[in-house]
Amino acid sequence: MLGDSVFFGQGFRETLQSISKNITGAAIFGYYVPNPKEYGVVEFDRNGKVLSLEEKPKEPKSNYAVPGLYFYDSSVISYAKTLKPSQRGELEITDLNSLYLHRGELKVHLLGRGFTWLDTGTYEGLANAADFVRTIQKRTSLYISCIEEVAYRMGFIDAKQLLSIAEEYRQTEYGAYLKSISK
Repeated sequence: MLGDSVFFGQGFRETLQSISKNITGAAIFGYYVPNPKEYGVVEFDRNGKVLSLEEKPKEPKSNYAVPGLYFYDSSVISYAKTLKPSQRGELEITDLNSLYLHRGELKVHLLGRGFTWLDTGTYEGLANAADFVRTIQKRTSLYISCIEEVAYRMGFIDAKQLLSIAEEYRQTEYGAYLKSISK
């Protein structure tokens, strides 16, 4: 996952778990945007088979941006070793995805209505994400991306461990939140 993305939506955990258990080749996501020229864009058929990938195309073949969340099978290591630095001097994730595409091993999963992807790669995007998170947390009293809550709900830590972490933050709203979800 790229570090400048925020994802939010009902059932997202289950979607990620399902894809991760059944991955052959590579999986990317597509998110409808009105301004595809600003993003990496994926073109695909009705079955989710990717037909093309383009970075910031002048003439986009679809309105679906690739939001920076990827799943790869074990071939990724050998494929990544073949990558060469781009003109920017970096290894590009799009080049890796293109290797899977050219082998016919790249699928796209669409993130539909009711799902939010926020690109925080600009000051405006970061401010919009902060407003979104603040609004959702204030309205629902539930935190977004609380790693301790995720670990607790998925059974990676138990209530005792959660309360121990909450104790470290006992004088903050965050600590109070952690304590409240252990009940």
